[in-house]
Amino acid sequence: MTPRVLVSDKLSQTAVQIFRDRGIDVDFMPEVGKSREKLREIIGDYDGLAIRSATRVTPNILKAASRLKVIGRAGIGTDNIDKAAASKKGVIVMNTPFGNMITTAEHAVAMMFALARQIPEASASTHRGLWEKSRFMGVELTGKTLGVIGAGNIGGIVCDRARGLKMKVLAHDPYLGHGKADRMGVEKVELDDLLERSDFITLHVPLTEQTRNILSREKLAKTKNGAHIINCARGGLVDEEALAEMLKSGHVAGAAFDVFSAEPATENPLFGLPNVVCTPHLGAATTEAQENVAIQVAEQISDYLLTGAVSNALNMPSVTADEAKIMGPWISLAGYLGSFIGQMTREPIRAMNILFDGGVADMNLDALASAAVAGIMKAANPEVNMVSAPVIAKERGISISLTKQDKTGVFEGYIKLAIVTAKRERSIAGTVFSDGKPRFIQIKGINIEAEIGRHMLYTTNRDEPGMIGILGQTLGSNDVNIAHFTLGRTAIQGDAIALLNVDVPVKPEILKELEQTGKFQQIRALEFDAI
Repeated sequence: MTPRVLVSDKLSQTAVQIFRDRGIDVDFMPEVGKSREKLREIIGDYDGLAIRSATRVTPNILKAASRLKVIGRAGIGTDNIDKAAASKKGVIVMNTPFGNMITTAEHAVAMMFALARQIPEASASTHRGLWEKSRFMGVELTGKTLGVIGAGNIGGIVCDRARGLKMKVLAHDPYLGHGKADRMGVEKVELDDLLERSDFITLHVPLTEQTRNILSREKLAKTKNGAHIINCARGGLVDEEALAEMLKSGHVAGAAFDVFSAEPATENPLFGLPNVVCTPHLGAATTEAQENVAIQVAEQISDYLLTGAVSNALNMPSVTADEAKIMGPWISLAGYLGSFIGQMTREPIRAMNILFDGGVADMNLDALASAAVAGIMKAANPEVNMVSAPVIAKERGISISLTKQDKTGVFEGYIKLAIVTAKRERSIAGTVFSDGKPRFIQIKGINIEAEIGRHMLYTTNRDEPGMIGILGQTLGSNDVNIAHFTLGRTAIQGDAIALLNVDVPVKPEILKELEQTGKFQQIRALEFDAI
């Protein structure tokens, strides 16, 4: 079926045409984003949803989105999407963090200039016919110290521009290594040190529980006397009421804010203060940025729906188009391993341990792990997928560990999945052969080499003569054709397993007939779908 995408906010026609050029049915209906009722009414017909900030994706919308696989936000912020509900629903949430990096960084630098030279007030005064040249005494940026809180994509560009202005740059970012800081030409410091030394402070971090109110009243009191504070990142990072008080007292010389704790911001403690520059969330508001993020979201959604490539996802490991081509069989294998465990295990799982050996250890392990967890969860809930499965596993208190090691056996690479319950441990391993087909290579520590088919039969028994005959005769008398028959054992007269690939499902009455022979310890009909 041809994928369908709904564009429910204003997106450029270039972006809309990308969907069409790639063979995707697209409906451009920007008016729908303003009506939750209308969106809920039609969302069930679409595989993808492309939005900006007007459309709000709530649990009720997601409940009606029976086909939805991916939501793409043209921009960075995804506060208008219930990401927890989307993850449980198995819907990938993507944003476009790179399309407006330069634009947002430039806005922060522009705000810094505006503060330093009091440009907005000077402009307004001159428009009123006043010539208050002596009133507006500014400061140079050259030689001043800029403190950058968050030196990632946007913050890194600000650092680069500031160095071009001959400013000394301090950076506070827990993910910034000293080596990278040296290459960027900045000094990595702790937050308090940055606050005490900086003439200008600019924020470039997302709003999380860790960063909310990062410039609290207590932290603002630690700023250098006469500092200037710029926020073009997210509202809620700064205690705006405390900042207003410090601006009035003169401890903080000025502030420039593009974002506010409540938006649209019609009133705020910072409004009306003479030493504050305010803009209405214009960080990404350039023609180039709007076009860039629109094109980027169209390409990302198209890539996922057509090739399975995942870019800039917030609730799933990213998989590039090139990775998707190479990893496709391995992702399928991980799902099949999980599916085997899921179908064999009836009691609650406490822990999952996944071992990656050889060449596969260099692949995207988070994506492979998500596929394995999804395979396990599908046995109880067929609606689970790679997005929702890790969320459900976490909710159930299941611990998941990943281990990788260099090549240890005859295979160039393999995956081994083991689970722990209150009663037992169970494991299975598999690999992908050169023909691109996944195979099981070990079950319960017993080596085998079994092709994976849609319908399979798994048995365990004591190794003794006649077992193959019992299986063949019972299945044959019930018109079940055997496509492949794989055996394995620990030793002569030891534990043995059989894995049969059959043409049709093995019915319960056939399983009962095999049980009545008294020869089998375990008998299970298995079914494997594409993961």
